[in-house]
Amino acid sequence: MFPRIIIDTEKLRKNAKKMITLSKANHIENITFVVKAFAGDKTLVKSLEGIGLTCIGDSRIQNLKGFVDLSFKHKMLIRIPMLTEVVDVISYSDISLNSELSTIKALSAEAVKQNKMHYIMLMFDLGDLREGIYYSSDYLDTIKEILTLPNIILQGIGTNLTCYGGLVPSNKILNRLVDIKNNIESTLNIKINVVSGGNSSSVTLFGTDELPKEINHLRLGESILFGKETSYSKEIPGFYHNVFEFQTEIIELKDKPSYPDGEISINSFGEIPVIEDKGMMKRAIVAIGKQDTILSNLFPIDQDIEIIGGSSDHLILDVTKAKYQVGDIIRFNINYPALVHLMNSDYVKKIYK
Repeated sequence: MFPRIIIDTEKLRKNAKKMITLSKANHIENITFVVKAFAGDKTLVKSLEGIGLTCIGDSRIQNLKGFVDLSFKHKMLIRIPMLTEVVDVISYSDISLNSELSTIKALSAEAVKQNKMHYIMLMFDLGDLREGIYYSSDYLDTIKEILTLPNIILQGIGTNLTCYGGLVPSNKILNRLVDIKNNIESTLNIKINVVSGGNSSSVTLFGTDELPKEINHLRLGESILFGKETSYSKEIPGFYHNVFEFQTEIIELKDKPSYPDGEISINSFGEIPVIEDKGMMKRAIVAIGKQDTILSNLFPIDQDIEIIGGSSDHLILDVTKAKYQVGDIIRFNINYPALVHLMNSDYVKKIYK
């Protein structure tokens, strides 16, 4: 059945094991494997059992709910909880990332009702301008109040980098989080056990003196899934970079002009197409479209194929230099955004090997 995504679970497991080892060699005591790109696929997450991972993270509590019977010691909600979902957050996650005192209070009240202890990671914005208390603001009063809340344990502090503002991790940036840790500990006479220094972008600091020794936790997704750090999208040596392959079928193959014949206006997505006139070409249409993924995140494995464009349900390829026929299968490498979209599409078959 096509379209489909082929997932090499053995390569995935090996990448995860290598990352655990590599992280510990860089004083990262624990990692959280962020599995949100799997869109709640329990088969994939279950394949990661038994390799030394103690914590998995997802941005959707609905997905964590589906993993309740898996053997990981901790399950982390990595998106700030909504007030309307605190019941499920306490029920199905052990740890959540937080930045709003009102939400933490609601989690506390629900944890009391359920007779559970809930761990929180208090997030700080070091300048990337996504979630978190801004690093230069006054935060001690907030922490004092958190420490009084029943059934809430302040597990540690954390940050997120590169996902919104593209802020690259560095010794200078991450030491802002270290300074916060030191200030909290010295002022409030408590111990901050976990300092979570971001995501796969921080892997770029591995093997250097740039990663502060106080950083002892990371939340990693793409670096495991694709073997890449995300600050500069460089491949990590020794990792597999082809865990995932997308395949789909040619449904039309015809010689046509490369430029529309007539007046050009907006397309079905409200965009004005920019189309280059290359003369006559052999154009293949394959069964995948913009409702399934962002087409520019697909990369034909056959170097003689060029992506021309597409619509909701069709991807148009220039196959002038290649030899194909209707019914042939076209194979693509994909990147992280493509994986997220394809895994979330019910129209894309998932195949495990």
